Amino acid sequence: MLLETDKIINAGKLRLRLLALLRILNARGIVIVLLACMVGVLSGAVVVLISWIVNRLHTLLYAIPPGARLSEMFSLSRPEMAFIPIVGGVLVGLTALYVKRRKLRRPIDPIEANALYGGRMSITDTLVVVLQTILSSGFGASVGLEAAYTQAGSGLASKIACSIGLRRSDIRLLVGCGAGGAIAAAFGAPLTGAFYGFELIIGVYSVANVAPMMAAAVSASLVAGYFGVTSFPIELGELPPMLAGQYLPFLLLGLIAGGLSIAIMQLVTLVERLFAKLAISSALRPAIGGCLVGLLALMTPQVLSSGHGALHRELAMNYGLYVIVELFFLKLLASAVSIGSGFRGGLFFASLFLGALAGKIFAEVMAIISPETGIDPVVAAVIGMTSLAVGVVGGPLTMTFLALESTGDLTITGVVLAASIMSAILVRETFGYSFSTWRFHLRGETIRSAHDISWMRDLSVGRMMRENIRTIPCYMTVAQFREEVPLGSVQRIIAVEGDKKYVGMLIVAEVHALRPDPSNDERPVSELIKYRDIMLLPTMNVKVAAEMFAKTGSEELAVVDDYNSRKVCGLLTEGYLLRRYAEELDKVRKDIAGER
Repeated sequence: MLLETDKIINAGKLRLRLLALLRILNARGIVIVLLACMVGVLSGAVVVLISWIVNRLHTLLYAIPPGARLSEMFSLSRPEMAFIPIVGGVLVGLTALYVKRRKLRRPIDPIEANALYGGRMSITDTLVVVLQTILSSGFGASVGLEAAYTQAGSGLASKIACSIGLRRSDIRLLVGCGAGGAIAAAFGAPLTGAFYGFELIIGVYSVANVAPMMAAAVSASLVAGYFGVTSFPIELGELPPMLAGQYLPFLLLGLIAGGLSIAIMQLVTLVERLFAKLAISSALRPAIGGCLVGLLALMTPQVLSSGHGALHRELAMNYGLYVIVELFFLKLLASAVSIGSGFRGGLFFASLFLGALAGKIFAEVMAIISPETGIDPVVAAVIGMTSLAVGVVGGPLTMTFLALESTGDLTITGVVLAASIMSAILVRETFGYSFSTWRFHLRGETIRSAHDISWMRDLSVGRMMRENIRTIPCYMTVAQFREEVPLGSVQRIIAVEGDKKYVGMLIVAEVHALRPDPSNDERPVSELIKYRDIMLLPTMNVKVAAEMFAKTGSEELAVVDDYNSRKVCGLLTEGYLLRRYAEELDKVRKDIAGER
């Protein structure tokens, strides 16, 4: 009898333990953190794998010693190695041709996925980006691997999140964890990776997201460290004390770096357009770009690949001003040609390298024109590195933590952050884009960050416009207009010609306010038309339309099918647009609050 009682009691205890375990697993926050750890482990693993493959390609193709970096070589072992980037360009072109023949869609990166598609990414896109980036960097093109790292980490995270049916906000969070984990693993810097995810992939920092993001970043960094991925240390040595008089020059360096970042993005776009004008297939352009990169590599191999070895060498050695300036322009040209010709990769590490060179150039110039400021070249290199990277990549806190974790020096963190903010403000106010969002803009997308704006895209002008509109011919006289359109019937009316081709907008009160006499009555109303070239398109989202209303000051705008035919298809009022915008924004806020 006692034995049976003990069995019942033990069974009851086991059941209570199972129920407690189920309650823990049903707690959304804990599940997300566990999934973030898994995503971090996978992100760290893919960084290890991609890095190993690229390093093996460098060892085999360029005959460098195991463990050495391609870009730290002083010269190519053999001149014929300059043909290697051409071979890489051919291979990248073949993959691009395969994608085109299979009619695969353009790959979606983590920023675009989180902004427009609720974090949903394709594994096919991920494999295409990773393969093309490996071929590009592995054969020496002047591109970084960070695009492959973040694409792979985010793609795997999105696949896991979607397969188990997570909410939209959780999918976006795990996509950010995948990208942040990849950056943390690549640089051995968990805080850098976490804030990369916050600032660039999720688009916002919140306390609820700290635990998952940090779990992913730390997990990825530990995995990469376990497998021996080289971190990103910068040895500063004994630094002189930071003087108050040095802050102003370093802030100036931040502004200069911001201006350089805008120039770099514009240069890449210019080179891309020049290649696009060539009367050859896009599959052959990477081979031409590889030829140019190979010629630059004959001058110095430091322009090859991402530039990890070259950056550490430049920070450790003191070259003359002429050498640093020459290397800056060679690396800039190599990166612009690589990306502009069609190699896959990004400007993340190239911007760090170019920024470090710009900082050293600044220190050398200051030593000539104002030696009393005592600008240390290595400190200037770190500040230039982070400031220029902020302008190109974005994320002031991301780059500040990169400087802190790579140098381990708290004394320069404040001035690094200040200079980075100066760079970010300059780029935002004068240019408005990072490199990724600038390329979206060139494709016609209205993405400026990873904020979820898919609902805004769905709320288009075509859905909000009024189609039953009244128009009048533009050749109508004022007298005829007064008879046709009595005062008070409408506030504004659209003037057209031919088959409803938009001419402009007429304000009814202004036409009726003209003094009634023969000279005015016989005037054509076309002389009173306003907003001749101000039109909305049905595909415009609510934000773009609101900006046009604010810019023009009009309360109503015509909607045309396109800017060429200008055929009127509707009318939209500012009041209705703002009301619908407020309703949808309130709905999104309630949905987010409900998910939390």
